Amino acid sequence: MGAGHAHDHGHTHGSAAGLTGTAAAEFRGRLRIALGITLLILVAEVVGSALTGSLALLADAGHMATDAAGLAMSLVAIHFANRPPSERRTFGLARAEILSAVANAVLLFGVGAYIFYQAVSRLIAPAEVEGGLTVVFGVVGLVANSVSLLLLMRGQRESLNVRGAFLEVMADALGSLAVVVAAVVILTTGWQQADPGASLLIGVMIVPRTWKLLREAIDVLLEAAPRDVDMAEVRSHILGLPGVEGLHDLHVWTITSGMPVLSAHVVVSPETLDAVGHEKVLHDLQGCLGTHFDVEHCTFQLEPGGHAEHEARLCH
Repeated sequence: MGAGHAHDHGHTHGSAAGLTGTAAAEFRGRLRIALGITLLILVAEVVGSALTGSLALLADAGHMATDAAGLAMSLVAIHFANRPPSERRTFGLARAEILSAVANAVLLFGVGAYIFYQAVSRLIAPAEVEGGLTVVFGVVGLVANSVSLLLLMRGQRESLNVRGAFLEVMADALGSLAVVVAAVVILTTGWQQADPGASLLIGVMIVPRTWKLLREAIDVLLEAAPRDVDMAEVRSHILGLPGVEGLHDLHVWTITSGMPVLSAHVVVSPETLDAVGHEKVLHDLQGCLGTHFDVEHCTFQLEPGGHAEHEARLCH
């Protein structure tokens, strides 16, 4: 190993070829249950809309259909994301979950636009809605969606893929609540515009959370630093280690939710350029990153002072 010219790797959890499963993998079973519940509600609300004439129920059923597709995409993405790496795809297909989150966001925006269109049409030309039956179907949807929310509550904090599914179910639950409220208003006042009004409310509730999901997923695709990683603090910690004289080309990005990655060129003092010195500096770097920052995989290049200029010339 040439002193300062070798690429040294410190791993907090495993090597690139052996990264642990994605954060969403442990929630596969819960996603399957949520998908089953969503399909049952979808059928119930389509029947309910046909029996009652409720646009709010039909809007929520349409949302359920896209949610079922979104949940299915999430499950397929988890399957591919947890396949082992290959020589060509050295991180495997972990990004499949982020692509699924983007697709879920696009679906949600489409549903929101459709609901707005239908609601405005119904506000202009109201239709008769059977309030009593609508309440029944709305309550069934609300209870079932609440169960799905509880199943996905923990996973949505750890995975963008699961969060996309969680937001879909949350919008469903809020939609079911809006359906119930609108039906009660119709029963008590006879005001038929309450139904399309509830549909508009469903659309309004979908957009902000969907935009946040899409923005976070795009940040991952653009390899932005994770929001919970303070780059200045990382730099400060590394520069504060014994034997470290400088730092450059520091990069932190995310392969997929729960899988942050770091690489850096670390300038070390002359007395650390032998094998023993290398080992000590790497041990300190691993301890620092493992203790203070939750980084899945770290790669360090240890080099003597002045090596960066030499490296730049080689790249021309």
